[in-house]
Amino acid sequence: MAPGVERSFTAASTIEEALAARRQGASVLAGGTWMMRDPRRGVDLPEAVVALHRIPALSKVEVEPDHVVIGAAVTHAALGRALRGSAGFEGLVAAAEGAANPGIRRVATVGGNLCALDFAAADLAPALLVCEATVELQTFEGPRLLGISDFLKDRHALLTEAIVTRIHLRRDLIASAHIRLPLRQAGDYPVAIVSLAVDRNKRCRIAVGSVEPVARRWTALEQAMAAGPASALDPQRVAELALEHNDFQGRDGKEADGWYRRQVLPPLVKRGVAALLSTEGVAWL
Repeated sequence: MAPGVERSFTAASTIEEALAARRQGASVLAGGTWMMRDPRRGVDLPEAVVALHRIPALSKVEVEPDHVVIGAAVTHAALGRALRGSAGFEGLVAAAEGAANPGIRRVATVGGNLCALDFAAADLAPALLVCEATVELQTFEGPRLLGISDFLKDRHALLTEAIVTRIHLRRDLIASAHIRLPLRQAGDYPVAIVSLAVDRNKRCRIAVGSVEPVARRWTALEQAMAAGPASALDPQRVAELALEHNDFQGRDGKEADGWYRRQVLPPLVKRGVAALLSTEGVAWL
């Protein structure tokens, strides 16, 4: 922290107050678990911060028969509790309840996880990708809805003025799973993450996190699976397809080299399919 720098902190009670502070250049604070590590990454803490924890609507999870709305200030722990036992969201619950450690999960928020720029190992990103989530943002011009794939690709530009407020999910999944490979000696950041889901049309969705700088759907594998026999999913067969259709460019990092991140994807997919097959209500797979 630079000496003599004046810093301001605003705890907004409405989105309008938060946007007003944002107009003045304030950075958005959700749980703070990423921002407070800025000095360790060689980044100065922002001079002005606006916190969102006093905006009641952002800390709610609304579970309806056909959709779910998640406030951006909902913590990982609260998200896991709210969706535990909800068919189709097993993977999202596993992502929320398996990220980092219990202390972090009680503080780190959904919005913070998605808005942590240059954090490739965010667990919620691939889990929300297979849910085909929609991200709601508040901008200076008004609210905006954006598919999560587009949000993740464009968030550096979007977050210069927008604030993520809610995540919208359709309840169109039969089952899902979330598999991560951490190396605890490197701070428990996962080397690779694979999320899988099966929708009501019996189509499998797969997303990968931590392997590349930004999480994304594994469309090459999804298409290969869709082109194959319409029989039950087989973990070994899917792992073989994953090896054949591995189009990822692994990123090098302190946890692992890029080649290793790519190499572990087929066995992680195999584990993910096995987890899907063990989920209640998927006897047809």
